[in-house]
Amino acid sequence: MNYAKAILSGLAAITVAELVPGPWSLRLLGNSKAIGMFAVAGGLLESFFSPLFWILAILLFVAFVAASRLGSRPLRIVLFWIPTVTVAVLCCGFVALITYLFIHFRTS
Repeated sequence: MNYAKAILSGLAAITVAELVPGPWSLRLLGNSKAIGMFAVAGGLLESFFSPLFWILAILLFVAFVAASRLGSRPLRIVLFWIPTVTVAVLCCGFVALITYLFIHFRTS
């Protein structure tokens, strides 16, 4: 069970760290000549390599792991299980949506 908690914590930490500074980093795209999704993908990739992203991801990971080890069951549910499972379900749903769209609209 500890492995599952660590994996959920890592997934949630990386996803939240990527999405939290995302809107502020998109304003830097004004100088970019890319259009549409290429501009967004470039911004997300740029934030993935920034030190702010990794500092935030590590801090969130530590917070989620600490919350998973709380003695109080209601606090553990509110601070660990609800955020991590919600982020994991949203990530899996997004991957399933992209996969469905890729399969449905691919050209032969």
